[in-house]
Amino acid sequence: MASAPPALSQGRWFLAGMRGLFSLPAVILMISFVGFSAFALESGVSRTEAMVMTATVWALPAKMILIGTMTSGANLLAIFLAVSLSSIRLMPMVASLVPEMRNDRTPTWLLLILSHFVAITAWVFAMSSFKEVPREARIAYFAGFGITLVTVNTVLVGVSFGLVASFPPVVAGLLFFLTPVYFIASIWATGRQSVVKVAFVVGVVAGPLLAVLVPGFDILIAGLGGGTVAYLFDRYVIRKGQSSVAERGEGSGQPEEAV
Repeated sequence: MASAPPALSQGRWFLAGMRGLFSLPAVILMISFVGFSAFALESGVSRTEAMVMTATVWALPAKMILIGTMTSGANLLAIFLAVSLSSIRLMPMVASLVPEMRNDRTPTWLLLILSHFVAITAWVFAMSSFKEVPREARIAYFAGFGITLVTVNTVLVGVSFGLVASFPPVVAGLLFFLTPVYFIASIWATGRQSVVKVAFVVGVVAGPLLAVLVPGFDILIAGLGGGTVAYLFDRYVIRKGQSSVAERGEGSGQPEEAV
């Protein structure tokens, strides 16, 4: 009897996470998945294959790469490597999100399962809403949001698969690109650390430039190189400058206190 209230509390937070399906990030993602259905249909992917991709691969860019390599006739190993490399970009999101929701009693296996649901939308939603959720309830809250989002979008892809055939190509393209547009607009507001904002600026500048200079390697170089530059700039310029200002402030306060 004593353990019932905590379980009920966790259940309520799971339901609260499920209600995140009606948030702006989730709605935009669902619209984007309608665009993905059109892309999959035009690429010759079956309804079942598109639904399995949604449930297992999840991240939209990775699914785009998967379909692109499949239709180009690439071998299985090349497809595996391409999709895996594209998903490495999500590792920093997982690394920054896990400390925000884990506690001393959180099992590692549960975090590994929940990491599957970490993508642009889930990261933005969680980072912006965790401040209103108690730490002990964040696992249940994120699980409710992530599981619901993946399940609903998997069903949505199956339902909309035949409907999108009547969409003009430009409409399908606009629907698909709503998610990256929203991500670009929201990441600045959700970034709590200065290094995140520095990395964002570096990526915005370096991404288009590298796409012209080294097409095919632009994302890899911008991600690894840009992230490294952002880290070094934040560590040795921003933080060092903040430390210097703090030291000057302490130094100038000592004579006043002496007087």
